[in-house]
Amino acid sequence: MKTGSEIIVDVLAKEGVETIFGYSGGAILPTYDEVFKYNEANSEKPMPLIVPSNEQGAGFMASGYARSTGKPGIVMVTSGPGATNTVTPVRDAMADSIPMVIICGQVSRQSIGSDAFQEAPITSVMGSVAKHVFLVTNEKKLAATLRAAFEVATSGRPGPVVVDIPKDVQTAEISDEDYEDANIAAYSDRISAIEKSRLSEEKSSEFFEHLANSKKPLIYFGGGVISANASKELREFVGHFNLPVVSTLMGLGAVDTQHRSSLNMLGMHGTPYANYAVQESDFLIAIGSRFDDRVAGVPEKFAPRAKVIAHFDIDPSEINKVKNAAWSHLGVLSLALEDLIKHAKNNNLEFNFSDWVNHTNELKSKYPLNFNRSSELVQPEHVIECINKITKGEAIVTTGVGQHQMWAAQYFDFKEPRLWLTSGSMGTMGFGIPAAIGAQFAHPDKTVIDIDGDGSIRMNLGDLETITNYDLPIKVLLLNNSGDGMVKQWQKLYYGGRLSASDKTLHTKDFTMSAKSDGFGFAERLTDQSKVEETIQRFINFEKAAFLEVVIDPEAMVFPMIGPGMSYDQMITGPFMEGKDPDPEVDGNDPKSMF
Repeated sequence: MKTGSEIIVDVLAKEGVETIFGYSGGAILPTYDEVFKYNEANSEKPMPLIVPSNEQGAGFMASGYARSTGKPGIVMVTSGPGATNTVTPVRDAMADSIPMVIICGQVSRQSIGSDAFQEAPITSVMGSVAKHVFLVTNEKKLAATLRAAFEVATSGRPGPVVVDIPKDVQTAEISDEDYEDANIAAYSDRISAIEKSRLSEEKSSEFFEHLANSKKPLIYFGGGVISANASKELREFVGHFNLPVVSTLMGLGAVDTQHRSSLNMLGMHGTPYANYAVQESDFLIAIGSRFDDRVAGVPEKFAPRAKVIAHFDIDPSEINKVKNAAWSHLGVLSLALEDLIKHAKNNNLEFNFSDWVNHTNELKSKYPLNFNRSSELVQPEHVIECINKITKGEAIVTTGVGQHQMWAAQYFDFKEPRLWLTSGSMGTMGFGIPAAIGAQFAHPDKTVIDIDGDGSIRMNLGDLETITNYDLPIKVLLLNNSGDGMVKQWQKLYYGGRLSASDKTLHTKDFTMSAKSDGFGFAERLTDQSKVEETIQRFINFEKAAFLEVVIDPEAMVFPMIGPGMSYDQMITGPFMEGKDPDPEVDGNDPKSMF
């Protein structure tokens, strides 16, 4: 006989769980006790339980772990507020297709629905934000339900799965012969059919017919490439056909950002040259991307010269959702790319797009990212450039959300996938510090850097203490512009400069003192432009946890920018970048018209 809690821990161990993130409480105590006993008995290979400042932090730590490894992040919390505090990270993971398993304690079965102490209707609350929710009401199905949770979280399009387990199920005794299966056959069959889908010779021929008719093909890839672990195949595909590529925010690193074919990020704050390439392309190949509003902007005006759009995805709901695709494939991305390369080789198909690739590289040279390099104030882009020079595209970078997030995306290089960890679709402030913690536990030997803003960092500032509690060598860089920078930018550009609730110049928070009080051996404040490089060098090379607050130019803005409801032809490059003249065929803005 085993208790439900013992079974939970057994399943986690058999699933290869290395780290659990969570916060204790009454309804999850039996399982926390079993984790403790398991770790005592397995001291050489334990499942450490990492405790954050609150449950939201646990969710983002598990997300950082999952994003940096591809393995499911594990969260274990108590009922009621413990579970509801994970709603935001669950929705965040769902929006970015991140595999997680969230185990919530629940009040005993007989108390469900009675408004018992710390009761919350988690199946109802989580049902609309998670990939799936299980409520275990039969202890005989506990093991099978947990195994099913891992299968659902990691198969198809990954996502978070919540398992709500009443306290009396955790304490119930169950014999081996009493185990019952959880029936997810319909889901498994549907996913299996998609995963078995391969490109036929006929379908492959159609794709290459479109490619042969194209003069300016462009690959537009997203986070789906990373979720599918298809970076290797994408790189081979790009190299074999010599095609230029643009990445979404979530796809950064799937192709080395320093590769000749890479035009870096497209979209609202994408590089000028990436956005210009999108405007010129006549065949857009969407791979693991979904035409998000921050990319497509005005869908009918996105990629206006693309006569054909091809779309690869594993989620049928994404095909033709925003832009109609003339050619599409639903299936495992790595296999599809392998099939196309194999078909091209077997049929001796060769293409020459060197003129187009040379042109996109000319766009890179002519319209590079830039900023105010003559200012006496510290420029955020300069700070990130200095860090990038040291880390050379090999560090794991996490961020909060806002201007600092976009500067980091623009000015950091990423040689490999899973080095760039950010909250994309949900845009959740407070993500950076806990995500860095999860990533550092997953990769103890890697340099992990959180780039944060003074607005975002406040959201989970308590987890600075978590960093030092576990002696993690995380580097936290705070770009402080005394306010919610991206909100202020929009207010200045589109709301008459009225800084409603976004200006924090009167706030008296001393962030470096907070870091020192939490045990950071390196905690400094930088205000002098002439000391940026020297300070950054000491900050990155410090052996233990380091905190650096940089007071940046409060007027610095993120450019380029495609405003809300605007098309790529209305991209603003700002005062320090070159931009093309307005397209005479489109009623667009001058790239510097707002200045």
